[in-house]
Amino acid sequence: MTLDDLRVFVAVCRAGSLSAVARELGCTQSAVSQHVKRLERETGVALLERQPRGVVPTRAGRILEEAAAEGISGLDLAVRRLRDLGSGERGYVRVATGATTVRHFMSDAVVAFRRRYPEVNLEFRTVSSGRGSFDALADGTLDLAWITLGPPVRGIEQRAVVELPWMLAVRPDDPLAGRERVEAADVAGLRVIRLPPNSASAAHLEAACAEAGVRFAYDTSVADWDTALLLAELGVGRAVVPAFPGLEQAGNGSLRLLPLPGLRPLPVGWAVRRWDALAPAARAFADTVVRHRRGLHAATAPASTGRTALPPPPRSPAGPPPGAASSTG
Repeated sequence: MTLDDLRVFVAVCRAGSLSAVARELGCTQSAVSQHVKRLERETGVALLERQPRGVVPTRAGRILEEAAAEGISGLDLAVRRLRDLGSGERGYVRVATGATTVRHFMSDAVVAFRRRYPEVNLEFRTVSSGRGSFDALADGTLDLAWITLGPPVRGIEQRAVVELPWMLAVRPDDPLAGRERVEAADVAGLRVIRLPPNSASAAHLEAACAEAGVRFAYDTSVADWDTALLLAELGVGRAVVPAFPGLEQAGNGSLRLLPLPGLRPLPVGWAVRRWDALAPAARAFADTVVRHRRGLHAATAPASTGRTALPPPPRSPAGPPPGAASSTG
């Protein structure tokens, strides 16, 4: 039996007439009858009872009509939802974030996306590690993850969006506060607030320091960049953080933010399972974030840092086993 057979049969049961359905479909009564006969051959029972003024379903026919009508209704709904997904006008976008991601990297993009796609549901989920983000992407639990980029991960594609230069945050009364920038040699051995030791951003900072011949000392650890800035403002210590969007406002005059141009910038961006398999709504959200981040980044990047937006990179190929990348923040 075919879906057309079932659709015609349901229509006949509701109309009580083969000829009425034939007129509605623009075909012959014989063609409508063939659909019903095919179903009766498949089921092995009579489905319609002929009467002087039309037809009515038999007991078996009522069972099939009820099931077919329910199934067709469900399929029609599914097809409408698939069309909505295909157009990007409806659906869900599930995003893995770090503690500071939405606030600093996506707030303006979320507003723009919501105005453009009011029927799309955005779901933000905090994931504590890059491994957790990659696992959720691989099993389809999440669509996108905003991460600190690291080594290639098998089965995951990463795309850089911006590079964030490192900044030293100090109080205005700090001996270093009067400088416009701080060179690597000036901060060797400096005691600073430590970023989460298991995070990709901390691993990247340590690698960048090793390349520049710099070694920091640590006496306080924090879970995210915002907390590091708060402790620096309270005078607990100095903080080395990436120049994330809104950093100048976070300082708000209570901190001096000094570029560290000698340290390799921190790359951040999107991770997905497969870009070509993303639903249109998820791709539209990722593109919206990219446009807002690159536009804002180019407009606000301090000239002394040399910070620039990355060009669109090619798709990352599958690589060796999972590396150290993790959700930012």
